[in-house]
Amino acid sequence: MTPKEIQIGIFHAPLKPKDSATQTEGCRHTQPNICAKNRMPKKCAFVNQDGMCYAPPSSWPKQFEKLKKAK
Repeated sequence: MTPKEIQIGIFHAPLKPKDSATQTEGCRHTQPNICAKNRMPKKCAFVNQDGMCYAPPSSWPKQFEKLKKAK
């Protein structure tokens, strides 16, 4: 798998304990390099000590609900 394929898979991966409709544990962007918040302190999972993304993609709330129902 290419890194891009891996990242796309992460968007569809099962929910993690700290995931919610407004934040994600780790990055759930399918293309993190073009994310406006990439590597921004207090927003991006790649630089936050807690590994949380506080600016998930705009499509995340809908995907969160879909994954929540699949549990």
